This record gives sequence, C-alpha cells and structure tokens, in this order.
Amino acid sequence: AAAAAANEAEASAFHTELAAKLAAAASAVEECKATLERLRGEAEDAKAGLADDEREMEGLMSKKATLQTKREGLQRKIRDLGSLPGDAFEKYRGKALKTLHSLLSKTNEELAKLSHVNKKALDQYQQFTEQREGLEARRGELDKAHAKIKELMSFLDQKKDESIERTFKQVSLNFREVFARLVHGGKGELVMQRKKTLPAPDAENADPGAAANGGAEKSAAAAKGFAEKYSGVKIKVSFGQGETMQMKQLSGGQKTVVAVALIFAIQRCDPMPFYLFDEIDAALDPQYRTAVAAMVRAQADAGTQFVTTTFRPELVKVARVIQGVEHSHKVSKVRELTLAEALNFVGDFPIGQEGKLGKRRKDVEDEEDEEDEE
Repeated sequence: AAAAAANEAEASAFHTELAAKLAAAASAVEECKATLERLRGEAEDAKAGLADDEREMEGLMSKKATLQTKREGLQRKIRDLGSLPGDAFEKYRGKALKTLHSLLSKTNEELAKLSHVNKKALDQYQQFTEQREGLEARRGELDKAHAKIKELMSFLDQKKDESIERTFKQVSLNFREVFARLVHGGKGELVMQRKKTLPAPDAENADPGAAANGGAEKSAAAAKGFAEKYSGVKIKVSFGQGETMQMKQLSGGQKTVVAVALIFAIQRCDPMPFYLFDEIDAALDPQYRTAVAAMVRAQADAGTQFVTTTFRPELVKVARVIQGVEHSHKVSKVRELTLAEALNFVGDFPIGQEGKLGKRRKDVEDEEDEEDEE
C-alpha cells in the first residue's frame, strides 16, 4: 500500500507538471498567433505603402521626363543665345527662384530692345578672328617663300648676266680674230647697244614726290640685269679702207663675209659637230672665198664636219669628199666625183637654169642625155 501511494503521488506530480507545460505551450501558441496576426497586418500595411510608393514613383518619373524635356528646351534656347561667359552659371547659382525670374524678366525686356541685333555676331567674330589669324600665318609663310623666290631669281639673273657677258666677250674676241683672217687688213667689232633712257627733269622745277619716285626708279634701274640694260648688238667692220662701217652700209658680198665671220666666232665659242652651208660663197670675191675655204678646212681638220654646196672652185679644192648631183630624164642621181671632174665642171661651164649645175664634157653633144653636176 505504501508503494502504491508513492506511485500515485509520483504520477500526480508528473500529471501536474505536464499540465503546467501544456498550459505554457498553449500560451506560447496564443502569443505566436497574435504575433502572426500582427505581422500579417504589417505586411498588409507594407503592401499598401509599396503601392503608394509605386504611384509616387510613377509620378516622379513623369515629372522627371517633363523636367528633362523642359531642360532640353532651355538648353536649346541657351544655344540660340550664342556663346556665354564662363561664369554665366556660377554667377546665378544659389539664388532664389523668384529673384531669377525677376532678373529673367528684366533681361527679356532688354533683349526685346535689341531684337534687330545679330545674336550670332560674337560667334561670327570669333570664327572670323580665327580665320584672320590663319590667313595672317599663311601670308607670313607666303612672304617668306616670296622672299626666297626673289632671292633665287636675283641669283639666277646674276648668273645669267654673267654668262651673257662672258659669252659676248668671247664671241666678240673670236669675231675680231676670224674677221681679221677672212679680210686682210680688216677689222671687226661687236658692240652692245645700251637702251635709251629719258632725260632727268630739272632740279628746280622737279616735284618732290616725282623726285622720290625718280630715286626709286634709279634704284630699280640699278638693280636691272645685264640683259635689261642693252637693246641689241651692233657690228662695226672695216675692210681695209680705214673707214668703219655698219651693216646697212655694206654690199651683199661684204654682209656675207660678216655673217660667215660671226658664224665661225660663235662656232669657236660653242662648237657643234656638224654644219650645213648652202652656197655661202656665191656672193663672195675670190680672195674672200679662198679665206673662207681655208677656214672651213682648218675647222674640219679640228674635228668638225662641214657639208657645203657650191659652184666655186675654192671650196671644192679643200673638200675631202665631193658628191655630184646629176639630173637625167627627170631623175636625180648622186655619185662621188674626183677633184678633176668637179673642177672641170665649176671652172669650164656656166651655171644652168632651174637649178641645173651644168653639162659635163662627154655629154656636150648629147642633148637628150644632159646631166647636171654639183
């Protein structure tokens, strides 16, 4: 009985403990339910707040788009105003909106008074200023290039004048020597002719401005080259009579002598490998023909080739190769002649007509087989 009582007491205590735990669990469940209800309420409130925030966000985005469009329009208007000073925005930053509106109204009134003024004048001024600076730099480069070109032209003109003067002196010296060889006792000279200049005005009646211009013209004339100071070349010759004559005073034969002398003078200065003379001795006297023939032979011996046509024996005698042109039955033939054949023709028969050179001895009696030789 004591054991049963002890067991009953122990079971009763355990039952009491379980009841207390059950009551505590039920209380905890009620608290959790209350917390859950509270959290559900808060979730509902959060959803409602989130919806409000979304609606507010949509309104703000719409307002932002409107303000951005307005901003772009204002920026476009600012660009239309032209260039602004660097402190244009910093100057008005932080001022009240009412103050800015007041300043804007006053500024618009001032702008209305200037409606006829070109608003892009400042931009155009800056653009034209940059263009002017670029053109001035280009002008400076062109001026330097012009100065260098002028310097080069001056140098080349100087070299040209020196070359002309040197060549003329050499040709003049050669002409004097050649003419003395062609004409026994004769003298020949080449003279440069200076250009005529206007007489200077009287000093008392001269205008000071004109005097200054005259000084500039004198300086310019002094700067002119050798070729610009002279107008041509004059030839003065003497054929042993003691009187110096010019070209217009000479006969045809004398002019030919002068021309041949000038050709040989130039040839000595600048020799050519080949010369072609067409009857240069036709109008010459015998002594001049002999002198020309001797000079041609001397030049040929020096390495220059001469091809000449002639009806005179002087050039024939000094020729190395003689070619004759025969015309028979309207057909021309060229063949080499001996010296005797050539001298026989030029010494015994007169010159024919229409370009015929004459008849050979063996063909005198045969009129149909007439042959011309040169």
